[in-house]
Amino acid sequence: MRSPTSPDTRSRRDPSTNTGPDAERAPSPGTPDIEARTSPCTDPRRTNAESDPPGPSTRSRWRLPYRLTLLGAVFLIMTSLIRINTPAVERVSALPDPTPSDAVASAPTPSTTDPAPDTPASPQLDRRALAQAIDKAVRGDARLSVAIRDLTTGVSYTYGSQRRFTTASIVKVDILAALLLQAQRQDRRLTSTEESLADRMIVHSDNAAADALWSAIGGAPGLTRANRSLGLRETTATSASWGLTRTSARDQLRLLNALTSDEGPLNERSRRHALDLMRSVDATQAWGVSAGTAPRDDIALKNGWLPRSTDGGRWIINSIGRIDGDHDYLIAVLSDRHSSMASGIDMVEHVTETVMEAMA
Repeated sequence: MRSPTSPDTRSRRDPSTNTGPDAERAPSPGTPDIEARTSPCTDPRRTNAESDPPGPSTRSRWRLPYRLTLLGAVFLIMTSLIRINTPAVERVSALPDPTPSDAVASAPTPSTTDPAPDTPASPQLDRRALAQAIDKAVRGDARLSVAIRDLTTGVSYTYGSQRRFTTASIVKVDILAALLLQAQRQDRRLTSTEESLADRMIVHSDNAAADALWSAIGGAPGLTRANRSLGLRETTATSASWGLTRTSARDQLRLLNALTSDEGPLNERSRRHALDLMRSVDATQAWGVSAGTAPRDDIALKNGWLPRSTDGGRWIINSIGRIDGDHDYLIAVLSDRHSSMASGIDMVEHVTETVMEAMA
């Protein structure tokens, strides 16, 4: 308990430093203090003029006019203070209301400006409906996975993303990327022999050429090292055969991204070399993701197909590529367990058309 003479008690008793409950009684700086303006000629013991003694004294004759003058001065001072302290909102409220035409002009209107060319509007992709359409397209025991990215809008879509598939010949693009990356690190171009082998491997899907370049990059360990640099995370090479490499549709999209993006490890010359070979694929092997294209689209692709004796002779059908037209798509469609090569191609192409139509 504080003593009566503590600093806090004195401050509450001093109006000049009062911050306690009694502060409400002190006049605020902007409040006219009428008592401070009482005439010094007024005797505080008197209550009105009638208390003056009768008589024609000089003091009696001048008291009434003097009080009238004093009251007039006080009135003028108070009027001035009221004008100064009047809130601005009250002065604004005196302005006339806006006319109907003024109100329309001042009302905000919705913007109809088109998005800037470098920030195109994303399409409204109905992912649930697209997944249902793909479900219907996958017949029998077949399995399928799709990954697509629209580089124009930035929209991506995947179906069956957790599934892994044997690559068959689409791994030849991965082998080529590893070869180009190896040459870059050695600060050289591909040799004429390497160029010839790469051409045969991609354009004609020549397996002997793939064998030679598989050895040149260091086999499975070499491909694994290259894939770490290329950003692949779901691809597993095996020393048994390059064609038995396991991968995902998402990882194939990462590989395609490394062939098209200037932010990856491959330089512009290496990326152009790989895409030029994929644009030149033999016409008899140009099926697959090319199904959803228009006549003027720029198509760069590679397919893989393989009947598996360990799977009752059923077929692996894979297709990856870049489709550059009204939109710039990277797409990978991987599948297996098809009863025939033809039925597998039909399914892959039907799903490609379905997905690209939904993305457009």
